Amino acid sequence: MNSIVNINRELKDIKTYFSPKVVGEVNNQYIKLAKIFGQDIPWHNHENEDECFYIIEGELCMEIENRESFTMKKGDLFVVKRGVNHRVSSEKECQIMLIEPKSTEHTGKVSSRITKSINDQLK
Repeated sequence: MNSIVNINRELKDIKTYFSPKVVGEVNNQYIKLAKIFGQDIPWHNHENEDECFYIIEGELCMEIENRESFTMKKGDLFVVKRGVNHRVSSEKECQIMLIEPKSTEHTGKVSSRITKSINDQLK
């Protein structure tokens, strides 16, 4: 991963929703791209890692436990702090970039039909 990454080209190659793809690394962080559509992400948290969401295209509904949900739009960035229960959804396709430590499990300790291992995200 020591070359230029064309985000638009990488996003075109992503065919499955809720399936992050690692496209780069910075220090001990992965840079991931994903497409979101629907409400398949379970409530989860990451005990030891913050998770940065950046909206490339579309709108993302962010739900944070014990807080009113909010909509993120193209160009918005939000950091979910470690240990905070959250889930995301989108009524139409939404393209996002995630920046998170390499140790971050896709849906935390919660396993669901959409959960992807780190190895799956590296493919």
